[in-house]
Amino acid sequence: MAEELQNQTPDTEATGAGGEQPHLEPPTNDRFRWYIIHAYSGFERKVRESIETRVQAFGLQNRIGRVMIPTEAVTEITNGKKRTVERVFLPGYVLVEMDLDNDLWHVIKNTPRVTGFLGTGDKPVALTEAEVSSILFRSDTSKEKPRLKVNFQKNESVRITEGPFANFNGVVDDVNEDRETLKVMVTIFGRSTPVELDFGKVEKIA
Repeated sequence: MAEELQNQTPDTEATGAGGEQPHLEPPTNDRFRWYIIHAYSGFERKVRESIETRVQAFGLQNRIGRVMIPTEAVTEITNGKKRTVERVFLPGYVLVEMDLDNDLWHVIKNTPRVTGFLGTGDKPVALTEAEVSSILFRSDTSKEKPRLKVNFQKNESVRITEGPFANFNGVVDDVNEDRETLKVMVTIFGRSTPVELDFGKVEKIA
């Protein structure tokens, strides 16, 4: 299980303010452990709402703690305008903190759009604090620096919107998604010149 989760997390460790390593807040109940619930992809928030509703309906406040969905901030560019949205980066996974027993297993398993627990057969496996932190603090790190979601392609025509070359048109020559930059060939004084620009300073020409 640890290998499966590590493949979904970044190579670098997230750090808190002042360079301090972030830490997981202690549970309100010493018997709480973290488990991963498998849900239908795209229905993670509905599953969280359903679990929270069941907590209230069945009086499970002392049995179930936090219910969390691993998300990251993604900045989308549409018509040259940026907006930041929350995107689930582990589709179909919901983290639930609880004091699990057979009765509670059935309550969770019978929640709409839940397909089961992460584990072998009917034996859910609790996550270690390190595994939970690697998931949740990736979420925190991504919120500090949202990633841009773009679909620029080589040879695509674009218009520069900011900087000294604002309002110049050009053609995309290279896309660097890791650095979130483009190399755009711009014609200046009759010569084609490469200009490196951030994603947010360029818009597609319809």
